[in-house]
Amino acid sequence: MNARITRLRKESFEAQPSISIERALITTAFYKEQEGKHSIPVLRALNFKAICEQKTVYIGPDELIVGERGPFPKAVPTFPELTCHSAEDLHILASRDMARYRVAPRDIVTYEKEVIPFWRGRSMRDRVFGNVPANWKAAYQAGLFTEFMEQRAPGHTTLDGIIYEKGLLDFKEEIRRSLEKLDYLNDFEAADKAEELKAMSIACDAAILLAERHADAAEALAAKEQDPVRKAELLRIAANCRWTPAHAPRDFWEALQMYWFIHLGTVTELNGWDSMNPGHLDQHLDPFYQKETAVDGLDYEKAKELIACLWIKFNNQPAPPKVGVTARESGTYNDFTNINLGGLKRD
Repeated sequence: MNARITRLRKESFEAQPSISIERALITTAFYKEQEGKHSIPVLRALNFKAICEQKTVYIGPDELIVGERGPFPKAVPTFPELTCHSAEDLHILASRDMARYRVAPRDIVTYEKEVIPFWRGRSMRDRVFGNVPANWKAAYQAGLFTEFMEQRAPGHTTLDGIIYEKGLLDFKEEIRRSLEKLDYLNDFEAADKAEELKAMSIACDAAILLAERHADAAEALAAKEQDPVRKAELLRIAANCRWTPAHAPRDFWEALQMYWFIHLGTVTELNGWDSMNPGHLDQHLDPFYQKETAVDGLDYEKAKELIACLWIKFNNQPAPPKVGVTARESGTYNDFTNINLGGLKRD
């Protein structure tokens, strides 16, 4: 490890996991205003866009890959539309004997006043519990099982390589063409398909907007930076964020930032079941690496440093905490991220 990675790694390992209520407040305010005005797919997409417009943008010293799910490293949001933590849950998470999540007392007070009342009976978990039979609830309360997919969204996702070949503007164009081809006279699902496609387009806009906000932040930091080396890095970060994820990456650094924005968007929109994976990252990155090293645009040590910055980003993401008996019993761990390694080429 070089000096930069040593510092970033130390900061990541020493940071205490904490809970941020920022996303919950944005989502609650959005649903209070917009619930019932849109189809479910469009509602969710617009909520994601509101989060991308309002969430804190963090760019830390030494970082080369940027973007955090919370307002700073190791800060994880809650997802009240899926499962809404009680004040007791938050107190347990902050005080349990095993690995804790730091929760500011004032945030618990705010959560109890602003978030919990609105989501009571509205969260996915409350709706599930409102429709299961009494004997099922009794088994759950007795501890026969402590968790199922009522606390999180589907996850365990592994990406293919399409995001290294197309940018989100390319996907938006494909979505536009798909909308134009819908046959409302003969396809009884056409209206539902249209809403899903519209939502996908909005989600693309949201992710691009979040990247643009990171570009703005990097440029603002560069304007004040006295160290010419760091100033150049910040301007390159800004350029990366202006290009990706709107467009397909052109080089190794952009490819890593492209992946991270897609990963970040997915785990910000909903809390997937603990696992968002880049898949065959070696196969996806190798063409960029080979192209740049062939023309002396990238050396081994720089590529290694950039990948290490991505590894640190993975380590900065503790899994969103559980509720109820699971909050008391479950430890704090990172979102799982699996890298598939097996040959450098697809064949």
